[in-house]
Amino acid sequence: MTSYDIAGQTVTMPVQVRDASAATVLYEVDAAAAQSLLPSDAFRIVENEPGRAHFALVLVDYRDNDLGAYHEVGFTFFVRPAAGGEDGTFITRLPVDQAFTCEAGRTIWGFPKTIERIDVENTETSTTWTLIVDGRQAFTVRAPRGGTDDTPAAPMAAYSLIGGEPHRTTFTQGGRGSQVVFGGEGVELTLGAGPIADELAGLGLPGAPVVLTTWTERMQATFEDAEPVK
Repeated sequence: MTSYDIAGQTVTMPVQVRDASAATVLYEVDAAAAQSLLPSDAFRIVENEPGRAHFALVLVDYRDNDLGAYHEVGFTFFVRPAAGGEDGTFITRLPVDQAFTCEAGRTIWGFPKTIERIDVENTETSTTWTLIVDGRQAFTVRAPRGGTDDTPAAPMAAYSLIGGEPHRTTFTQGGRGSQVVFGGEGVELTLGAGPIADELAGLGLPGAPVVLTTWTERMQATFEDAEPVK
């Protein structure tokens, strides 16, 4: 069983998420613009149709997790290793608001976590997240909240770079109190200033089409150790 020493604490694999809420806003964007944000030519953007790709803005409120309680915002693309292999996700930015999970995510999986301020406001039907970087609003996004469906746990692949080398992490995610809303109903994105806002604008946001949104009120997940891509 693999373990890591993170800030004087032992983290044993796999990492368990016992309770969290998660929202996803899935946009359709220009594939070339998406490819330009990948930090390595080891991965290729998966096109959902010629010249088009999907970008997922993922918002997670971790309440009970081996890495602590924290908020997280993920910029996620769907990729395939250039050498061939299974399609998966690649995260280009992953702001969090706690130091321990930042160090753990960078050390264990090579995820590009940074420590930022993340403000969250929930109502019965919406969740609103504001990312503040260097004292400036990067963006504010509102997404639908609610649902009664169950989402069976399913394994997925997340790719990253550790020491510049491609790695693959298997993670399993599911939960209760879920919904899928097709189209952009209930979504509002306002860009602020700075590099993150500029990246989103370069993808065509906030005007890019919203494919769908998801919400899971009670999400559980398991993250395995990262393994080199063969």
